[in-house]
Amino acid sequence: MIQVEQAYKWFGKKQALNGVSFALEEGQIVGLLGTNGAGKSTLLKAIAGLLPLDRGTVTIDGALPSIATREMLAYLPEADAWYPWMKVGDAMRYMKDMYGDWNDKKSRLLLEFFGLKENAAIAKASKGTRAKVKLLLALSRHAKYVLLDEPFSGIDPLARQQIMEAILDDFMEEGQTIFMSTHEVMEVERLLDHVLFMHEGRLLLQGNAETLRLERGKSLTAIMKEVYPVAHV
Repeated sequence: MIQVEQAYKWFGKKQALNGVSFALEEGQIVGLLGTNGAGKSTLLKAIAGLLPLDRGTVTIDGALPSIATREMLAYLPEADAWYPWMKVGDAMRYMKDMYGDWNDKKSRLLLEFFGLKENAAIAKASKGTRAKVKLLLALSRHAKYVLLDEPFSGIDPLARQQIMEAILDDFMEEGQTIFMSTHEVMEVERLLDHVLFMHEGRLLLQGNAETLRLERGKSLTAIMKEVYPVAHV
């Protein structure tokens, strides 16, 4: 279980997280939903152990974020995180050397599924292709928890569909917990078991996706419009 309790984070005078608390049960696809600047990336970085909180705690299976907990987490950042000289195959070999849970067979299947080439230069690739490479690197590990930061940002509808199919296939095969931040609510609604709505560092609403839809008689997109301040929808 990933548990966050009263998480606070400031960057100078800007408050990025404001008393965020929740727990993620295992074996779910969870959506962290909100507009740009809601604090989603900050929260994922704190869970991944890449950013310390100013107040509050994050625990992964009862342990504070550390090198040990990073072995349980696969993290896909919104920004590209590889050396500019790397080709797709270089990035795959780098991850294999870094993580003992790298799955060669799975990486080959994802390479073929996405239509990627090992000798393709990542720096020269389109944004959609780079997004597929990042997802390949994250999903090719046998990590218990997969953190995906805006995996659909700025890519075309066909690439989004491929990424959603890969996430669903991987989830069904491995039973991992996938925690995905996005502002593209309509795109991911059918994927989600549980949702967290964030705005300006606060959690506005959280719950089981199907229960929320039934209770309110609305889609998650409509619920987001209902719970968010009008100026920010």
